[in-house]
Amino acid sequence: MADIDNKDQAEMDPADMEDVEEVEEEETGEDENSKARQLTVQMMQNPQILAALQERLDGLNGSPSGYMESLPKVVKRRVNALKNLQVKCAHIEAKFYEEVHELERKYAALYQPLFDKRSDIVKAAYEPTDEECEWKADEEEELTVSKQDEMKEKAKLEEEKKDEEKEDPKGIPEFWLTVFKNVDLLSDMLQEHDEPILKHLQDIKVKFSDPGQPMSFTLEFHFEANDFFTNTVLTKTYKMRSEPDENDPFSFDGPEIMCCTGCTIDWTKGKNVTLKTIKKKQKHKGRGTVRTVTKTVPNDSFFNFFAPPEVPENGELDEDSEAVLAADFEIGHFIRERIVPRAVLYFTGEAIEDDDDDYDEEGEEADDEEGEEEADEENDPDYDPKKDAAPPAECKQQ
Repeated sequence: MADIDNKDQAEMDPADMEDVEEVEEEETGEDENSKARQLTVQMMQNPQILAALQERLDGLNGSPSGYMESLPKVVKRRVNALKNLQVKCAHIEAKFYEEVHELERKYAALYQPLFDKRSDIVKAAYEPTDEECEWKADEEEELTVSKQDEMKEKAKLEEEKKDEEKEDPKGIPEFWLTVFKNVDLLSDMLQEHDEPILKHLQDIKVKFSDPGQPMSFTLEFHFEANDFFTNTVLTKTYKMRSEPDENDPFSFDGPEIMCCTGCTIDWTKGKNVTLKTIKKKQKHKGRGTVRTVTKTVPNDSFFNFFAPPEVPENGELDEDSEAVLAADFEIGHFIRERIVPRAVLYFTGEAIEDDDDDYDEEGEEADDEEGEEEADEENDPDYDPKKDAAPPAECKQQ
């Protein structure tokens, strides 16, 4: 464990502690137990010492003490009984998650009319009323009545000017494309050649498996007619399992995605952005003649999302396929849990700002702590940078 050097720590070095004890004996006459309690309180009020203790405790995880092996057979037998109870708990937990899935299905039906109306507004199938368009700003953002009137008048003039210059846009143009571009997890998948296609994306829906069927959910991407493919809906289905593994029941931690299946995209000739054509020159070894060979190879594209790696029956995948599927599962879950329910907030950027604020606060705390540690280390004449090497980043985060 790394040494902790700061002003409070300086008081707690062994030599300093002895000095403190002697002074307290002379001045207050308190007994050793009282002094020990005071020292304990001081230590437990020091956040850096607490963090160091927590780091040591975390390091003990996964390090059996050997006590279990030393137990008599009769006690080990009772421990086995406890483990069997734990397996039963895991099965009950699985039933809990199955009921959660049923609740998700129930409330998805309640949400859907609202999502359908959102879709109608986005694709200009419905024009919201003035009442529906009113939005009360936060109290901090509220303006005076006069200022509001002034801004309304200015906005009205600008709108009239725009109306004269060009036709009023329909619905909310590029709604889902903007959502994707605002979210790092999704924007990393986008290529420049994907954007013209995603401008035609009108809605994303989540469909849950029917009652009595194996647990799963399907993402439906609804497109308007376009020049790129003839499909109106592209789908991605994720199959889940909510039961403990017979070979490792204690690893159960809720439903897990087992596999996913995409769909076939009926590309218009020459519009398939998941493939690209390359030309290579080949030289004949004997004659020395050169010929040009044309090859079709995979191309980076968001639409590769609909053609995930297939999981073989034995469940074994190479590292690359495992990495692709792990990222795929994360993206599918994120779209289902965050993007579809809160699409407008990702469109405006408000959801991203909230996420960024959370990360910034954590980052600032970490920076402050590191800054304090560095300052104390520099002021400590006994500081040894090699001895006090920082713990791994993952330990710091804990």
